[in-house]
Amino acid sequence: MKRLIAEFEEQSFTQIIFPPKQSDWSEYLEEAEENFTNIINAIIKYQKCLVVCDDLSRVQNRFEPNANLFFVECATNDSWARDCSVLCVEDKNDIKLLDFTFTGWGSKFEAKKDNAMSQAIANRYSKKLKTVDIILEGGGVESDGEGIILTTAECMLNPNRNKHLSKEETNAILKEEFGATEILYLNHGYLAGDDTDSHVDTLARIISKDAIMYVKCENIYDEHYKELKLMEEELEAISKEHGFKLIALPMSSAVYYDDERLPATYANFLFVNGAVLVPVYGVREDEEALKIFRETFPEREIVAIDCSVLIRQHGSLHCVTMNFAKGVELI
Repeated sequence: MKRLIAEFEEQSFTQIIFPPKQSDWSEYLEEAEENFTNIINAIIKYQKCLVVCDDLSRVQNRFEPNANLFFVECATNDSWARDCSVLCVEDKNDIKLLDFTFTGWGSKFEAKKDNAMSQAIANRYSKKLKTVDIILEGGGVESDGEGIILTTAECMLNPNRNKHLSKEETNAILKEEFGATEILYLNHGYLAGDDTDSHVDTLARIISKDAIMYVKCENIYDEHYKELKLMEEELEAISKEHGFKLIALPMSSAVYYDDERLPATYANFLFVNGAVLVPVYGVREDEEALKIFRETFPEREIVAIDCSVLIRQHGSLHCVTMNFAKGVELI
């Protein structure tokens, strides 16, 4: 059986890209470095973490020695590990690392170094990479680990990705590469300030074989209300057909930087072994969201991570990390 391994399954390590000195983070680099340092220190309490960085000595000096902490030097354009790292697929009792093409979300940003990263550091993984010649980002797909892939039409079928492919051709490739039996599309839902064309990991997450968490907006005056309500109706139809329990997360209060509304979302959380790391933004809904996570995952620790600096670049906790499944070792 071939399948895209679900994130809620046991992991080997998390990969993260430390902010490059010359990047969009440079305006507030020290704040960003502190944010990433906090994320890494939280991860290594639970499992190994591979830190990709442009300057090994500069980054290593920020950390105390730790058996769960690993580093590799590689130049990147930015820090969005979720979208330029490989995806773990189980195939005939082995794991393959699928390396898709990353173009900076439809060529919005320079991404050649990011796209080359996985090949450049492939010798650190115990499993082989397979190059898949289509544009796809890790934040654009969610898996239940049993053949269902959840995605959004706005991203997956956007002509700025694979305009030469029809929906049917795209589905055929996803089914072949991920061993999927069904591709479920959300046709509604977005977040203001999002550069990714509505990645599913900002809106709805498969958290177990029978449950989905999603962002719900209850403020009828919020610009997101209509689209997120329509998305909720789509999820209710998916729930009815496939037996998923739906768990609503609050829409955060509007978070701004330089007068721009940012896509602050609690759906961008991170699974690690034994815990869930939850992004918070210093707004009133933070505690409500954390309460929901504690109730949903009583067997895991719930760890709040302040992502109020991270979100300035229009991404959050899940966006800057990538999980590697059990069986993929660091070498």
